[in-house]
Amino acid sequence: MIAGHGSRRNRAYPVDMNGPAAPDPLLALADVCVQCGLCLPVCPTYQVEAIEAESARGRIAMARALVLGTVAATEAGEDHLDHCLACRNCEEVCPSGVEYGALLVLARERQRARRQPGFTQRALEWLSARPRVLAAMLWCYRLAWPLLPRALRLLPRPPAARRGPALPRQGDVALFRGCVAGPYEAGLRDAVGRLCAAAGVVVAEPGGQGCCGALHAHAGDLAATAALGARNQRAFARAGTVLTLASGCHETLEASLRGVAATEDAQVFLAARVEALAFRPCRERVALHLPCTQRNGVHSVAATRALLARVPGLEVVSLDAGHGCCGAAGTQLATDPARAARFREPLLAQLHASGATRLLSANIGCRLHLANGTGMRVQHPLEFLAEQLS
Repeated sequence: MIAGHGSRRNRAYPVDMNGPAAPDPLLALADVCVQCGLCLPVCPTYQVEAIEAESARGRIAMARALVLGTVAATEAGEDHLDHCLACRNCEEVCPSGVEYGALLVLARERQRARRQPGFTQRALEWLSARPRVLAAMLWCYRLAWPLLPRALRLLPRPPAARRGPALPRQGDVALFRGCVAGPYEAGLRDAVGRLCAAAGVVVAEPGGQGCCGALHAHAGDLAATAALGARNQRAFARAGTVLTLASGCHETLEASLRGVAATEDAQVFLAARVEALAFRPCRERVALHLPCTQRNGVHSVAATRALLARVPGLEVVSLDAGHGCCGAAGTQLATDPARAARFREPLLAQLHASGATRLLSANIGCRLHLANGTGMRVQHPLEFLAEQLS
């Protein structure tokens, strides 16, 4: 949905010499909003700041005014646009059907033309587009991690490199690797391979793939998003179905692969084959965090719950404290860590009071952010489920 608007990235809109200019796509999206205010109670940043400019409605009004030229861009206004977590809770309650995610991407594209993002954001964009360089950087980060001061530990320590056999290059379905997930999720990819094998499916990991481009799209760099999408199109050209593991990557990858391959959340894929899976009893209480991108984008919550319900004796506690978002918000856990921690804190307090022994979450960014605030084990639900296979 969000990345699907990449084809509208040109700022010179067509003009009919015999009529008015074609409507500005950002203005067209903003004009759907009727300013009813039903989005305010579910907007995390509005809950924290309690000012109109930190709400979805306020940002829509500002984006519209900037297009029409009725207000000038200011540093304060740019900050309010930066602060949006892109959770899209507002879309779920909007009676008018405002496509806020698409609007936000276009608004940030215009913002990027007005001023460049900060150094950390640009560095993260550069690294995520170069998986091998990113993996080397994270290997160095792992070595240096014990010596780093707390303020510089923006991510948890990466796991040691796995020495086991890699997934095959060809199979019944293909698995999307991603960028930062490459070094962090080797164990998860192995787990998905085992779960799929138990369901009678061979999962492969084609070479040549890279970042989905969501990180770039959310920062307004739609040209980079399109280029990364083209690379993944080539990588998955022979794949009938591509499985995603990170809810934050799913929609952007799905948009770029449309017409090339079907994209399916791995949890949804396995939930449809759950009768072939058998799990050992597990007398454990686990905490389940449901990322914004899973709830409001992929809509795979039912699949997660259905899979976990197949584990005999398992007790699942849902984390729902706070403001409706953990605060990771793509790169905000690194570009504005203090603010991101503010949104995370209620969830961590609920987690530590829950009696749970581990935390499950289906998005890599959320897991990294939450794991950096707790010593508890943090996993993808599928990695936990693979451990319970009988």
